[in-house]
Amino acid sequence: MAEGLRLAGKVALVTGASRGIGEAISRRFAREGAAVALAARDEAACRSIAQEIEADGGRALALETDVTDAGHIARTVAAVVSKWGRIDVLVNNAGLGGPTPLTDPDDTRWDAILATNLTAVFRMTRAALPHLSDGARIINLSSVVGRFGVAGLGAYSATKHGVIGLTHHTGCGMADSGPGWEVLRRTLTGYARHPNIGGLVVIGLGCEINAMRSLVDEMELPAWLPMSAAATRTGSTISNATTRPT
Repeated sequence: MAEGLRLAGKVALVTGASRGIGEAISRRFAREGAAVALAARDEAACRSIAQEIEADGGRALALETDVTDAGHIARTVAAVVSKWGRIDVLVNNAGLGGPTPLTDPDDTRWDAILATNLTAVFRMTRAALPHLSDGARIINLSSVVGRFGVAGLGAYSATKHGVIGLTHHTGCGMADSGPGWEVLRRTLTGYARHPNIGGLVVIGLGCEINAMRSLVDEMELPAWLPMSAAATRTGSTISNATTRPT
């Protein structure tokens, strides 16, 4: 591999991994030594990325996954656990956008966005939970519109607010025993604790997709979060998308 293996021995599951942010995170994790399961509806694209990762000496698994389908989620988690025995890092990245004006009588897009951006995060986390290793990390992708509304993007904004709320709920629901959930955004969102999970992270970054692919790689945040150096962080704040936490 071209870079130091700072995530050697880790097992990561990344949703929405066939392109964009998910692809960038998957490639970065692989370069850092993690075994990466790439999950997305476009299995061919995931397979192509996985082959490139393996050709570079990494470990990768391509999985056809529709995160809006509970059966797909169960099979995806089972496949990762069958191959590598556990999950150390879960990245809930799969997302869907588009306009949902209040004047539109058709709920189809609204329902699809909620199912992809919010319900899927809940279901994937629930499915992975029994298989997470001690000190595992969950990284949920939010957005700056999870902090304020944008005209015409009601469903997208609501789901990104919801991801942050779900993160708080999940952590607080398990807050009675032990260390180690953290929530990261461009502004502070809060924190809670859980005995086995090293961190639960919400990342909200307002960047165009092509810029984000480069930014994810350059700022090293997703690759840094699963490392032992981040284990003591909780309730952290990222005030600048290009600044690595200190």
